[in-house]
Amino acid sequence: MKKRQVVIKQRSRNSNTSSSWTTTSSSATNNIRYVECQKNHAANIGGYAVDGCREFMAAGDEGTDDALRCAACGCHRNFHRKEVNTEVVCEYSPPNA
Repeated sequence: MKKRQVVIKQRSRNSNTSSSWTTTSSSATNNIRYVECQKNHAANIGGYAVDGCREFMAAGDEGTDDALRCAACGCHRNFHRKEVNTEVVCEYSPPNA
């Protein structure tokens, strides 16, 4: 999971309040999920057949080679469709009057 935060400060263009600031804060979070397996098991005979595995489950702990192999179907994680959900949160604080 990656989290980014951006803070932008901008001076107000109002001449009456020369020292007022506007602050905008934004953060984005990416959640990555690997879903159904798309490996064609019949490619070597000219056909098309998938195994029906619906979701990637790591066969080992994070950081090991087995973490990239699916416990359900035995395929590498790259054969599973990647689903990326991005959540963006923006906060805005108006300048002090």
